[in-house]
Amino acid sequence: MRRRSKRREKRGVYLLPNLLTAASLLCGFYALVASWKGELVHAAVAILLAGLFDGIDGKVARLTHSASRFGTEFDSLADLVSFGVAPAMLAYSWVLHPYGRWGWLAAFLYVICGALRLARFNVRATAAEMRHFSGLPTPAAAYGIATTVLLSQRLGIPIEEKGLLLSILLYLLAFLMVSNFPYPSFKDLELLRRRPFSTLVTGILIMVVVIAEPQITLFLCSWAYVALGPLKRVRIMRQEKLVKERELG
Repeated sequence: MRRRSKRREKRGVYLLPNLLTAASLLCGFYALVASWKGELVHAAVAILLAGLFDGIDGKVARLTHSASRFGTEFDSLADLVSFGVAPAMLAYSWVLHPYGRWGWLAAFLYVICGALRLARFNVRATAAEMRHFSGLPTPAAAYGIATTVLLSQRLGIPIEEKGLLLSILLYLLAFLMVSNFPYPSFKDLELLRRRPFSTLVTGILIMVVVIAEPQITLFLCSWAYVALGPLKRVRIMRQEKLVKERELG
């Protein structure tokens, strides 16, 4: 009897982190439904909420020591829907559908690159990957699309007329996801540890700005993070070039 009970415990799953992952998946699915109905703002907000739940579930799993192989696989599947399929559907419903085959192929390219990015992360997940990502994370790419939609609605900019430009941005995000550009990871950020007083003040200022102008702030933050990878690669290349010049000199 004891052996059976132990086996059942091992076969069980941790409830709280997986419920948060399910909430992320729910937001992603709702984003798909909203995009299909033409409710683009609702879809964009749902993707942002999915990213929030996605960030919380891993944190909760680490804090409660409830990380598991099941949770990792479930999280990847949820990410593919919420940050792969949902943003692609949002982009297609927003600006890509007039381009016919080229439009939905651009959306599909984004999805397949997101799937490849997630698969590569699962295979290569190490302690180093916790500090720095190799390639743009799928939530960050999804935020780039969602915040662009929200900004256009906030400012009343007819970005729909510039579908070609947005198609190029979609291709860019797809490429960055499968690239080897280094991106900083905030998974090891300890919010419960003591920090300098200035850190608290900075956090409060950021919170005030986000509340005052959420669409503009989130757009700038999202695309600034997208640009970090290429900029960091250029910096590394310059440092390597200087080292070689010193060695030769």
